Amino acid sequence: MRQVLPHGRVVPDRIDAGRTGLGRTGLGRIGLFSLLGLTVWGCATLQQFAALRSVDFSLDRVSSPRLAGIDLQQVRSYEDLGYADAARLALALVQESLPMDFRLHLRAENPTDNSTEARLIRMAWTLLLQDRETVSGVFEEEVLLPPGQPRDIPLLISLDLVDFFEGSAQDLLELALSIAGQGGAPKEVALRATPVVDTPLGPIRYPTPITILSREVGSR
Repeated sequence: MRQVLPHGRVVPDRIDAGRTGLGRTGLGRIGLFSLLGLTVWGCATLQQFAALRSVDFSLDRVSSPRLAGIDLQQVRSYEDLGYADAARLALALVQESLPMDFRLHLRAENPTDNSTEARLIRMAWTLLLQDRETVSGVFEEEVLLPPGQPRDIPLLISLDLVDFFEGSAQDLLELALSIAGQGGAPKEVALRATPVVDTPLGPIRYPTPITILSREVGSR
């Protein structure tokens, strides 16, 4: 009940903290539950981040390689080119443009003994050929990586070979075949990437890029 003093000032009822459940004990419980919740979410975040760090990334294959519009899937050497394709390649080189397009497939495997699944949601990457930085891009598809179940991560890559390498049409064709894993002298390919993993507390980005792929390609 409110009390009215002689001058008309109203004194509100006193709230009984114990009766409402918001006393020291109640507030302490809320704080404890919040702390426990943050601790659990924090542990889950660290587990998912650690799970992605333990994923093994490797080069699986290259598919759909094209050079200056020429389908390279059935080409193993310069001699395999028909007259029209050889002329197209020579013309592109005269015009100082030799675009190559392909799909680079990464194999991502979360170890079987890892009890936590990883969830990759984004990955910025830079392709290196013979220790030379070429093109960069961003993979923005979500990939769930359960333990012991390899996943395919396809990266669409387009680069103009004349921007980074010199040589004749035959030399650059052999380079393209090496990248595609279909011939030519072995070449070192590396992928520098910065993954982003989803966690209960939101996305976490790797603080620095990591090299997740390094391998020599080519058949000779």
